[in-house]
Amino acid sequence: MKYIAVEKREHILLLTLNRPEVMNALCYPMLLEIQETLNSVWFDKDIRALIVTGRGEKAFCAGADLKEREKMSEREVKIFIKTIRDTFSMFEDIPKPTIAAINGYAFGGGLEMALACDIRIASENAIMGLTETSLAIIPGAGGTQRLPRIVGKAWAKELIFTARRITAKEALNIGLITHMVAKEDLLKEALKIAEEISANGPIAVAQAKFAINRGTEVDIKTGLEIESKAYEVVIPTKDRVEALKAFKEKRKPKFTGE
Repeated sequence: MKYIAVEKREHILLLTLNRPEVMNALCYPMLLEIQETLNSVWFDKDIRALIVTGRGEKAFCAGADLKEREKMSEREVKIFIKTIRDTFSMFEDIPKPTIAAINGYAFGGGLEMALACDIRIASENAIMGLTETSLAIIPGAGGTQRLPRIVGKAWAKELIFTARRITAKEALNIGLITHMVAKEDLLKEALKIAEEISANGPIAVAQAKFAINRGTEVDIKTGLEIESKAYEVVIPTKDRVEALKAFKEKRKPKFTGE
């Protein structure tokens, strides 16, 4: 991989955007590498959580590579936008929890990538924003849809309309992130959360993610039906039997994702 670095830490996959010289800006080949990586672990039972972060201390991801964009034809821009949108949706849809460890600037597409993750934590020096309207465009990789679902319509409209950049503390206050930590503790905190997740039944976690993602988009009655169907998936699993056995024997369960 040229544009990302991938490291496995027990049941956790650490995906690092690796273009620090351009603040980890998203180019087309980088998106393809991210897609390839996510596809490779989509059904991997050994991977139970995924963390995405940026190389260096300055930026998580500054958004799309505008120098690359400038050279694109109108058709190529449309292809790029579809590719970036599809890539980010993979973070949302992959049946494993995804954690964005925002280690610095997260603008435009960089923040949209984090919005597609299940959990967002940031270092105290992080600055983030959907800045597209300042470039006479709009967020095109999910920002107009995911941000209001996370922070509410009013905050989303204000942030997008103004193209305002906010601090990690401000992001924490409006619920855009769930944790703010010292920059030296960011990866440690992300790994701690990922390890807590990895200790639980992987099929159960995947079904919980599915039920939350799908259920919150429909009325409560339909959502409860989705939850019921997701529950039915875990009933015949070996992991559920192992959990009951471990409880009886007063030991930690050993889950296999089966």
